[in-house]
Amino acid sequence: MILRILLGLAITVVGALITIKAEWFYQNFGPIPWAERKLGTEGGSRLMYKLIGIGGAIIGFMVMTNLLKGAVLGFFRLVFPGF
Repeated sequence: MILRILLGLAITVVGALITIKAEWFYQNFGPIPWAERKLGTEGGSRLMYKLIGIGGAIIGFMVMTNLLKGAVLGFFRLVFPGF
């Protein structure tokens, strides 16, 4: 239980850092071509980095609270009815 909480906290912190430091990630890793095409002319990559960070933080909270397994199984049951 403690390991799950610490792992979820670490994932949440990494997601928060990606969200907060989106400009740093943009400068060091460069633009994401798909995001530039689909999410706007200026700032598409920065928005994508922020969305990745927010997604990571949400997954981290789900790991901490043990909701990830239920969400993944629910998704697969929705997509594959006999699962």
